[in-house]
Amino acid sequence: MSLPSELTGIFSVKQKSYKMVLIMALLQEMNESGEREVSLENVKSRFLSLLQNRESNGEPVDSPVTPANRWADVTKGQVNQIIYSPIAALGSILDQNPQLQTLSFKERLLNSWGQSVLTELYDHAFQMLEQYHSERKSSDFTIGSALSGVLNQYLEAKREPLKNNSLGMYVRQQIPAGFKELDFIADNSNFKVQASVGMGVWATVPWIAIMDRRLTESTQIGEYIVYLFAEDMSSVYLTLAQGVTEPNKNGKVEGHKYLRSKVQEIRSILPLDGLTKDEEIHLTSGGLGREYQVSTVAYYKYDRNNLPPEEQLIADLGNVVSNYKQYVDIVIQSRNRQEPNSVTETMPQFADLTVTERLDHAKAYIRQKGFSFPEYLIENFYLSLKTKPFVILAGVSGTGKTKLVELFAEALGATRDNGQYKLIPVRPDWSDPADLIGYKDLNERFRPGPLAEIMLEASQSANQNKPYFVCLDEMNLARVEHYFSDILSILETQKRQDDQVVTDVLIQPSLLTTSEDRDTYGDLRIPGNVYLVGTVNMDETTHPFSKKVLDRANTIEFNYIQLNQYPEPSTVDQVMPQPAPNDFLCSKYLQLVDAYYGEQVSAIQSTTEQLVRINDILETVHAHVGFRIRDAVCFYLLYNTQANLMSDEQAFDLQMLQKILPRIQGSNRSVKRVLLQLLETALNKRLNKNELEDDSSELWGNLAKTTEQAIYPLSANKILFMLRRLEEDGFTSYWLS
Repeated sequence: MSLPSELTGIFSVKQKSYKMVLIMALLQEMNESGEREVSLENVKSRFLSLLQNRESNGEPVDSPVTPANRWADVTKGQVNQIIYSPIAALGSILDQNPQLQTLSFKERLLNSWGQSVLTELYDHAFQMLEQYHSERKSSDFTIGSALSGVLNQYLEAKREPLKNNSLGMYVRQQIPAGFKELDFIADNSNFKVQASVGMGVWATVPWIAIMDRRLTESTQIGEYIVYLFAEDMSSVYLTLAQGVTEPNKNGKVEGHKYLRSKVQEIRSILPLDGLTKDEEIHLTSGGLGREYQVSTVAYYKYDRNNLPPEEQLIADLGNVVSNYKQYVDIVIQSRNRQEPNSVTETMPQFADLTVTERLDHAKAYIRQKGFSFPEYLIENFYLSLKTKPFVILAGVSGTGKTKLVELFAEALGATRDNGQYKLIPVRPDWSDPADLIGYKDLNERFRPGPLAEIMLEASQSANQNKPYFVCLDEMNLARVEHYFSDILSILETQKRQDDQVVTDVLIQPSLLTTSEDRDTYGDLRIPGNVYLVGTVNMDETTHPFSKKVLDRANTIEFNYIQLNQYPEPSTVDQVMPQPAPNDFLCSKYLQLVDAYYGEQVSAIQSTTEQLVRINDILETVHAHVGFRIRDAVCFYLLYNTQANLMSDEQAFDLQMLQKILPRIQGSNRSVKRVLLQLLETALNKRLNKNELEDDSSELWGNLAKTTEQAIYPLSANKILFMLRRLEEDGFTSYWLS
């Protein structure tokens, strides 16, 4: 028999093997106890025991995400912070009872399964665990098998969907893991290995890159080693190359001029023995071809039907790595000559964590503080801040909006004590920016507001790699457009300057009277390490938002309340804050042109096509979106794909919920027609709109049935809520509660 639909694919995203081990531990405990709802502590013990037994038997295991290097040394307390990540990842099928400290499958699902389903699920988890580790055996990896696997399978794989494609996952996960096992890669802790077959859609030119983090962590900029596969898969090039995105921001003519100059400079200082040094690298028949030609320093070319033996492939890569290391050393030495030692010694140090690891740590920290938020809320909050440094948290009072901002900031090392977190309560009498930014007193001295003070602190050179959080509490007690308009306008002027994201000037020096004020506050800008979060309650005491405000923010709604959630019991091993660099949150893309390259082009076009269809619907009630929202939605989805946080459908669902639906309000039939059309998009099926325009109660009367197959379930639920309000009250809005 086959597993029910709700169980298929639950292990498809395998960042670690914890999900499989958790399911096995839960099923073992259920079988032994005979209970449907079992002790969470017992599941934790089994979870740890399974991993310790595999380790002691010499079977492969993922290393623990704790200070301990072996599972034998992991304590029960440390298991707490490990196990909550897979529990959250399997939230669609699991229920955790904080009050009783139990874990179970969701009752509605368990009632529809028989014992045979549970038995098959256990076998499935075991098989996926073995497959997972089998795929990761470094002894099976060779450069030749990796290259030939892509060359021989890529064109066929491109005919299939990219999502969960086996070749795609092999390239993204197994190939980098294999390269990291090579001695001359593993010995360098600064090396980062990354591979890509596209974001959302298949790439024209897939690649495998080796980067020294001291030079670059992105293939958009800097110098790195990269295998580039020809579009027709006839050959692959091992190259020492440069990122082209940043140089081309000044136009391709200037960009190519810079890249060629850099090529000649690097060729003059490195031996590059045995490598080809010309522009005869041919990968595509389209526009990417020229970029690769002018940016490549030197290369080896391998034909698909004549790959060298493994020893030669390893020797070639070793030669390129040796040259690359020499180049990195030259660059570092040059930097040290230019920078005083006192500066480099005072630069903050940050742990080298992936986005997922950092967010999992933040969630564990927040749980430890006694707070629990819905699944994917932290990921959504992170992506929203990454997309634009202004986010609105909306909902009924007392749901934890302000606490989320404070605890998320704390988890990343930004606290009240170190000045990286600032709570600013908004007053109802605010009518201009003076209370936030500042004003001149009767003596013509500038009195800075709280926002100006934190921006000044964040812009200091020693602080530019630290994130600063500002929480504007009860933001809409006053009219946002009156006191916040200057900030909103200035945020739209973000640009890169000397490797920092800055805006136009917020405080003009000419408006300041004293030389001391001009020196201190003149030319003050909003630095790229300041993140603004507004909390709002939508009731009769507050002011509504204009589209100008909504366009510039992701609006995350807090109306999901589960009163029977209780704090997790404290553990001996406390989860401590993990300071994060500003790069973790800072936007890479400020305009669409920044992201419009390589495999991201197709992903952007795919997202835009969906927005075009939605815009055609919205235009009938003059609620359609512009380029600002188009860009923001594209960036959100790109960041999600890069970090592998959730599916494309889940990410677009959240963007539809947060960027599209808040724009809709009204009382006429046209609004209802738009809501029904958007519901069709969310449900991915046709509706009888002619009948439903008169009475749609059959839809919102049974929410679970209506949305059970929805492609965008969160948006579908919100639309149904808005339809119900329209029929019952004669007026609807996203904000009604």
